[in-house]
Amino acid sequence: MSNYTQLNTFDQHNHQQTGATVLCCNCGVPMDGSSGLVMCYDCIKLNIDITEGIPREANLSFCRNCERFLQPPQQWIKAELESRELLALCLRRLKGLNKVRLIDASFIWTEPHSRRIRVKLTVQGEALNNAIIQQSFEVEYIVIAMQCPDCAKSYTVNTWRAAVQIRQKVPHKRTFLYLEQLILKHNAHADTISIKESKDGLDFYYAQRNHAVKMLDFLSSVVPIKYKRSEELISQDIHSGTSQYKFTFSTEIVPICKDDLVVLPKKLAKSMGNTSQLKPVHYIG
Repeated sequence: MSNYTQLNTFDQHNHQQTGATVLCCNCGVPMDGSSGLVMCYDCIKLNIDITEGIPREANLSFCRNCERFLQPPQQWIKAELESRELLALCLRRLKGLNKVRLIDASFIWTEPHSRRIRVKLTVQGEALNNAIIQQSFEVEYIVIAMQCPDCAKSYTVNTWRAAVQIRQKVPHKRTFLYLEQLILKHNAHADTISIKESKDGLDFYYAQRNHAVKMLDFLSSVVPIKYKRSEELISQDIHSGTSQYKFTFSTEIVPICKDDLVVLPKKLAKSMGNTSQLKPVHYIG
């Protein structure tokens, strides 16, 4: 084989290995011509915006009274700041996000009282000739304070259908403080539309009777109580035979608190191993 033939064969083999190269039409950087692209990847990222059509600002409706966010069309949900629930709500409120592929989403810290929520998003999308590029951008949500229908009803007359009146006739509020902590811990007040303070206790108001019964079950499980039920007729339709009632559950907590000193009946103390009639209270439940 001649030297010319060997050189020609080497050039063809080398050309197959390296492939044809073209220059980027924007910056002139050599690039692979087999991809069919006219611009390099960096220039595509700089000149083509795959997030076009996705707004950089959006609104979130927030109820000041119950501290819930509106999830359209009519559902109000509880979501803490920078929680997964709030992030999911923010993403659902953003139009045009379904045109790209969401890679990552995270909160950017803002002052809690600023009524602003900032979210950083990273998305992937198709650009020129099936080129996949990745871009990041920020969206600012403006929190609009308003009043949810449940809270609006609580300020009008004849909207509640059941009430739980909790009373304890003691000179201090140690048991009520303990009960308040339990209610917050277990979110037992979730269905409450209004709470009012009264003499020797609190009044919880509900839109449905079964919500009040649920609260009674919770109280029975954490503190010793007794209650009485009463009902009041508020409307009646003689044509359809339907009636509407208001239910009131008067609940009384046993007037004994932790660290109190109680006197046991002589017969009861004797049945407990002839123990002393004077006993300190270590636990209420």
